[in-house]
Amino acid sequence: MLTNVDSLVDRLRDGMRIAVPVDYAGVAMAFTRPMIARGLRDLDLVCVPTGGLQVDQLIGAGCVRSVETSAVSLGEAGGAPRFNAAVKEGRIRVIDATCPAVHAGLIAAQKGSPFFPMRGLIGTDVLRNRPDWKVIDNPFADQGDPVVLIPAIKPDVAIFHAPMADRAGNVWIGRRRELAPMAYAATDTYVTVDRIVDDNLLADETTAAGVLPALYVSGIAHVPQGAWPYGLWGVYPADTDALKRYAAAARTQEGFDAYMAATETRKEVRA
Repeated sequence: MLTNVDSLVDRLRDGMRIAVPVDYAGVAMAFTRPMIARGLRDLDLVCVPTGGLQVDQLIGAGCVRSVETSAVSLGEAGGAPRFNAAVKEGRIRVIDATCPAVHAGLIAAQKGSPFFPMRGLIGTDVLRNRPDWKVIDNPFADQGDPVVLIPAIKPDVAIFHAPMADRAGNVWIGRRRELAPMAYAATDTYVTVDRIVDDNLLADETTAAGVLPALYVSGIAHVPQGAWPYGLWGVYPADTDALKRYAAAARTQEGFDAYMAATETRKEVRA
């Protein structure tokens, strides 16, 4: 269960469908460079429910075939330059979604259901661009009550970063409960954490409610500040300056390549 990032990345394969979290919910940035170094290709990313730096860097490195998302950006640092360029050049497929639809698809997979019904998409442009989302009449209504069926989203792998895990493999995600459906829906879940604790997190009433049980976790790597330059809730803030440096450098493919070759680390930035 407890291992290192490289061994977890070695389990990834070309063409996998990989779920990654929104920027404030624990992005496992420590995975990004090893994934690129391994030369992974044709990945289908599912952003839960939006993507940012990790998605942009994987696209810039040529690892990505498609992105299912409701948005991709660098937040305060601006647009995601390699994502934007790839879309304009037609190098990746963008599967438009909405935040509730992404969560609905994961919940369907979690429950073992082929779909999850939603109403809010009726009449939207997003619905017109998703032939895999089906509109049916509510079978429990007498007439004229359409609902949308969102197919289950079943990632091969979910990856994220969390504050801590115990030696039994339980991971504390606190209030970031959106991480739990990712793990429930995925075949495997790999987590980087800031620290490993000796006490069983499920045995303590103060932590148990915020725990993702080891049953849903396939591997854990201890990587302090593994979300950097993103922040980790309750532990450290995002490094906005680092995000802005990336955004400026990655406006061109040449700038992106130079930035990634420099292997910027938090230690180097502080120096």
